[in-house]
Amino acid sequence: MKAVREPAVAGIFYPASAAKLSAEIKYHLDSAHLKKSYQRVFGIISPHAGYAYSGKTAAHAYKTLENKNYKTVVVISPSHREYFPGISVYNGDAYKTPLGEIEINKEVIAKLVAEKSYIFEGMNGHRLEHALEVQLPFLQTVLKGFELVPIVMGDQRKSFVDTLAEKLAQVVDDETLIVASSDLSHFHSKVKADKLDSKVEKRIFDFDYEGLQSDLENQKCEACGGGPIAVLLKTAELKGIRNVEILSRTDSSDTTGDNTEVVGYLSAVVFL
Repeated sequence: MKAVREPAVAGIFYPASAAKLSAEIKYHLDSAHLKKSYQRVFGIISPHAGYAYSGKTAAHAYKTLENKNYKTVVVISPSHREYFPGISVYNGDAYKTPLGEIEINKEVIAKLVAEKSYIFEGMNGHRLEHALEVQLPFLQTVLKGFELVPIVMGDQRKSFVDTLAEKLAQVVDDETLIVASSDLSHFHSKVKADKLDSKVEKRIFDFDYEGLQSDLENQKCEACGGGPIAVLLKTAELKGIRNVEILSRTDSSDTTGDNTEVVGYLSAVVFL
């Protein structure tokens, strides 16, 4: 029997209706205006809040993928609902959204988990996690015919970041895209959030994943998916890629009008 990970946050973070979901994504993509085009995109950083809050920021990253083809998409997510030591790669056959099923690339997964006990196949972190799921309808809209490698980091310490980046660098090719799912600071005033989030933005702009990791561990900034961001940047560098551009940075007050407790969002592109 086929093992399919059913949508967990459809109707909560994004519309459960396929028609409404497609319309909302199209609206965000049409509203996103890039300053330039990117011929070869290696990876993107995208936020993972409800589409009403972060959809317009995410759309800037997904806009860079239009009219491109990838055989495999690796989505790296933090784990919000459960802690576990290591890195969990979904062990089923497909992930499902209201836009349909996405087949899992088991060949790539087999290479990732080989000889690495802390990168393992399982359901840990996949059952209810929204940060991975919310990326998928955007991917299904801008890309066709890709297979998925869904990864949830239960622990984002440097040792796990380094291990995953080194392993990914061995298995990804020119037909692979990496998506790092992350929001920024949570529930600070807009002024304080801007100070914290600007530090993350600067580290990404400087391609300084080591500095980002240090800042996060020393609580100088916040990013719930800081580990996935560092993995993307380090994997790119191991492949000889160091080009990154920030596409958009916003916060929840842009939608709610409430500046007292905001959540920060950022999108970026890593390219050749």
